[in-house]
Amino acid sequence: MINGINKFNATGATTMKQQENVGLELTNIWTMTCLDSSGNVKWSETKKNLVTTEGLNHILDSTFHADTQITTWYIGLKGSGTPAAGDTLASHSTWSEITDYSGDRKEWTEGAASSGSMTNSSSVDFSITGTATIAGAFLASAASGTTGTLYGVVDFASSRSVLSGDTLQVTVTVTAASS
Repeated sequence: MINGINKFNATGATTMKQQENVGLELTNIWTMTCLDSSGNVKWSETKKNLVTTEGLNHILDSTFHADTQITTWYIGLKGSGTPAAGDTLASHSTWSEITDYSGDRKEWTEGAASSGSMTNSSSVDFSITGTATIAGAFLASAASGTTGTLYGVVDFASSRSVLSGDTLQVTVTVTAASS
């Protein structure tokens, strides 16, 4: 029986129930706060993101198929455009990466999983070096370039302006739960 409850008889006349429509839900929650050059909060937003098909395949392959685990992930910033499940780091034609900050993509330094969740203990900070419009962010396996795995992409409720001298603080919480 699909999506129903089956009954199995076990030794000792105990009845066991098994639910077959159990799933796994992956959710990533992004909190981004923009500070001006004086440290004042300009805006802040918390939003859930899309996990790409490439990201889902990586989880399956590295867990069940003995593919190599990616041990370092990086946060990048995205411009306007809607992300799609089929996006990859090499091909995401509906949006572009924003690079108006110092250095490469910033390393996400996550802690160990606890209660089905992991997060970075302190924010990942982007020192903004130009005027830009930020529409979201992404988590990828490469510090720069287009090779690697695009795990997920978040879109803000609306695009946000940043100026040279601003600091964008990012926290990513990855959760897994039985649904």
